[in-house]
Amino acid sequence: MKTTRKTQVIPLDGKPKRLRAITADVEKQEAVVQAFRHAWLAYERDAMGCDLYHPVSRVGSNLTDAGGIGYMVVDAIDSLILLGLDDEYQRAREWVANELSFDRDGVYSTFETTIRVLGGLLSAYELSGRDSLYLEKATELAERIMPVFDTHNGIPMTLVNLGLRQGLKVTERKGWVSTAEVSTLQLEFKYLSYLTGDRRYWDAVEKIMEVIKAARTHTGLASIFINPVDGKFGLSDIRLGSRADSYYEYLLKQYLLTNKTQKVYLDMYDDAMRGVHAHLVSRTQSNMTYTSELIPEHHSNGDVTWLLVPKQDHLVCFFPGLLMLGAAMTAPVANVSTPPRFHELSEHGRKDWLAGVRLLETCMKTHDTQTGLPPEIVHFRIASDGIDDSLTPHDWYIKGAAPGEPPPYDARYALRPEAIESLFIAFRLTGDERFRKHGWDIFQAIEAHCRVETGGYAGLLNVDASPITRLDEMETFFLSETLKYFYLLFSDPNTLPLENYVFNTEAHPLPIFHPTFQKTWLDALYI
Repeated sequence: MKTTRKTQVIPLDGKPKRLRAITADVEKQEAVVQAFRHAWLAYERDAMGCDLYHPVSRVGSNLTDAGGIGYMVVDAIDSLILLGLDDEYQRAREWVANELSFDRDGVYSTFETTIRVLGGLLSAYELSGRDSLYLEKATELAERIMPVFDTHNGIPMTLVNLGLRQGLKVTERKGWVSTAEVSTLQLEFKYLSYLTGDRRYWDAVEKIMEVIKAARTHTGLASIFINPVDGKFGLSDIRLGSRADSYYEYLLKQYLLTNKTQKVYLDMYDDAMRGVHAHLVSRTQSNMTYTSELIPEHHSNGDVTWLLVPKQDHLVCFFPGLLMLGAAMTAPVANVSTPPRFHELSEHGRKDWLAGVRLLETCMKTHDTQTGLPPEIVHFRIASDGIDDSLTPHDWYIKGAAPGEPPPYDARYALRPEAIESLFIAFRLTGDERFRKHGWDIFQAIEAHCRVETGGYAGLLNVDASPITRLDEMETFFLSETLKYFYLLFSDPNTLPLENYVFNTEAHPLPIFHPTFQKTWLDALYI
């Protein structure tokens, strides 16, 4: 007797799900638009053109004494376009046209300037219907950054003086450079190269990846620092949080942005994900899935051992969405269902998908605080931690937090976007309404605790305290990422579809393109 087996949809909670059609939630989108206006108009009123905004004191400031370089304006301008704030957008464009200057004799982060300003200009060029103003400004900025790549092996200098067009090396940490900072320039410079036809931009950032690939460790994982002299990974922490996060992100996204033509980056990504599963993904006593950190311990006899620490930055909450995106977008079938069916994903794609869902559930549980907002860093309970169960929750906790004591740094909330980013991707790929519900709960918590009545939004000193104490800072990523991802979470799939766009690490959407040239080292790998 012949039997048939029903096709299974990848389970999110152990139960198969029906395929869903995604529609926009216009009411919630409008709430996000009004929140954005509340933030933007306060900045425009008090600090237009300044790099940073301080909503409590209602003043702006710049990264250096040399003057602003459009950090806030340029980082937010594609959000203004996307959210349909036409009047505000026109005033911002006028500022870019008449006031924005990169001729500043000041020292800036190569990485931050690239992802926020260069990325912002490139996405504004795309979303504005290819307004030449933005490409001209992007090209000028790139030319001012290019000297940082003038090193013996192509590993870029961490700092740049835009006015002098001069790269500068860091003096601390033995001169080592952050892995994430040098490997998170590629989307922006490659897309600019495609637009302009100037291969120098492409070659500069591709050379970095050649060096990094040659430095591969036996685990496939990257430590958070690279020695720029020999191009090898330093004997330093291994984690998915700060100084490493966007390295893994850009492995996948370089492959996707270039229309899946650079297979080396998919191979590097898959290699790294195998290392993550083998060495970093852990479970608590209460069966929560999280990612640990590996810390090198040096001994007097010269030996080095690795300590697995149950610590996770909120920054890591981008990772669940990355895993799900990678599983769906690199599937062996042409059109993956929403949500994916079990047979549509590769074997390792299924593993990544399920890990992504479980890690996102953990990120949501870290919002279980008095404010409903997540702390900057959490630690997870393990059997050997020796902590008194009567003093600390059985699953996760904020290290150093105690009644009557000043709050530790770990307890703060800085309006970060990472969890919202993963919720957006998860919802787009599944249509599961619980992801929107989680997002709406977080949005309402931000409205309740972070909204400054006179304008703008501020982070919190301690997410687990009442009454609240606000931090006098509204980071540019709140407008560029957090509110943008909220808006997209409640949009329909035709709004910046994942099949057509790749978001840089600052949430600037860049259109997928087919490169007209490739670097020789890549060609040699796949001939």
